[in-house]
Amino acid sequence: MNADRLLALYEKVAEAPNAVPRLRRFVLDLAVRGKLVEQDPTDEPASELLKRIAAEKARLVKAGELREPRNAVVIKRDELPFVPPAHWVWARLIDIARPSYGFAFKSSQFNGEKRGMPLIRIRDISKMDTEAYYEGEYDPGYLVRAGDYLVGMDGDFNLRRWAGPDGLLNQRVMRINGWRCEIDPKFVKLPLQMILGYLHGDTSLTTVKHLSAKQVNGIEIPLPPLAEQRRIVGSEEELMALLDRLEAVRTTREATRDRLTAASLARLTAPGTDQADFPANARFALATLPALTTHPDQIKPLRQTILNLAVRGKLVEQNPTDEPASELLDKLHSESSKKKKTARTSPAKHAAEMSFECPPGWAWAQVRQILAPDRDISYGVIKLGPEPKSGGVPTLRCSDVRPGFIDLSGVRKVQESIEADYARTRLEGGEVVINIRGTLGGVALVPDDLKGHNVAREVAVIPIAADLSGPFLVYLMLSPYFWDHIQNNLRGIAYKGLNLGILRELPIPLPPLAEQHRIVAKVDVLMALCDRLETSLTTADTTRARLLEVLLHEVLGSGLTTRT
Repeated sequence: MNADRLLALYEKVAEAPNAVPRLRRFVLDLAVRGKLVEQDPTDEPASELLKRIAAEKARLVKAGELREPRNAVVIKRDELPFVPPAHWVWARLIDIARPSYGFAFKSSQFNGEKRGMPLIRIRDISKMDTEAYYEGEYDPGYLVRAGDYLVGMDGDFNLRRWAGPDGLLNQRVMRINGWRCEIDPKFVKLPLQMILGYLHGDTSLTTVKHLSAKQVNGIEIPLPPLAEQRRIVGSEEELMALLDRLEAVRTTREATRDRLTAASLARLTAPGTDQADFPANARFALATLPALTTHPDQIKPLRQTILNLAVRGKLVEQNPTDEPASELLDKLHSESSKKKKTARTSPAKHAAEMSFECPPGWAWAQVRQILAPDRDISYGVIKLGPEPKSGGVPTLRCSDVRPGFIDLSGVRKVQESIEADYARTRLEGGEVVINIRGTLGGVALVPDDLKGHNVAREVAVIPIAADLSGPFLVYLMLSPYFWDHIQNNLRGIAYKGLNLGILRELPIPLPPLAEQHRIVAKVDVLMALCDRLETSLTTADTTRARLLEVLLHEVLGSGLTTRT
């Protein structure tokens, strides 16, 4: 395959998800199947190379410089994810190069002040740089130099040609150097990458994968003639460089597109935007978004903009005949005062926290001012205890409270004797639940059929007044405006959470009740449109991904060397 063929293929699948990474794997696949370059019958046969490898091995064994390993895990060739051409030969990695393994240097002699020698750990292989240094004596046999190949023996089995500073080979890192018989290490890297990927998938299903020396001893590399090795390396490097450039162009294009989208949407919600300019800004955004929105992940900013417009009073028109929100707050305050002593806070006190001016008829309030008169914000069961085999009270955790809905698929139960101490958070239906610890971002309205359920410690129950729209308050608390306040008020170091006292005081823009209902109706319609657009884009991405796989499969299955 040459650059022109690759460009033609890229133009067909450029918008497919992960197009460039998949094309990189495709080029690698062609290389190890002998389909990247033409074979030349005048090349010295690979069988001659195999004879030299055997002779060199015999010499090294006789000189005591090479020992046959006692243990090796032989990899079955027919299980590998590729089949090389018949004229290639197989040779063990340990017969054509010198794999060696790192040393467990004392951690007490590590430092981050660059004293001593750089210490190459698994995490440094991909970065080509080191964070830790070793200050102490070391065996020169553990020295890594530029050009050596390194493999991480835990995790992803990363294979890289080291281009960083000279350093020391730490434990669980393998170095490959000492190449023999003129074999091109840049070629060996290609099938070795795929073999390591096979071993990574074939190891036991543990959290961390481990590569053993026994497995390395059993690795065989398919080798073409030396001249063909060099042609393959030259073509692979040319095509990978082209893909690097294509990826850079795509990244720049997507970043520009995202900035244009963000700028278009920001003009709708910027604090200094004049209300008279809003229609023109909205028309501009609506005209440009179809061209800029090409992937499902771009729908999230659109949803956030809709919510931002909703809580700023820019999504529906205000009706001067609506009962003002200030009168609604007066009613709530009056009802609350009948049952408990409530200090009403003047909105002016929180002017510093108000990031925008409310429309006519709206009013600023605090979360505690919208509560049901006989209830307060509370968090739930602190220790759930073992789940009872029978009975128990269903209890919502942060994993159950999602953005806009409650997921009942994984709800667990708590023993009645434990739940009895948390009657204050026993749900009645109509409350808003919000995650205050753990997985933040979940806010939902409690449906009536969850009456009798409870919540866990990481979930707060906000019992809103009956005179307010629960769906509007959920949209409000899902909006970027509200979550900016939450993010700025999180407390804790390792495990951040929101204090209930802070939650009670958070400022919220409150429209008249009639407008709350109009906003909810409008947001529902727009979110449904977003859902359909997201589904359409997801389907398009799936179609493009399938097209990519079909095209690559056709090339791989054609049996042709794809050089023009």
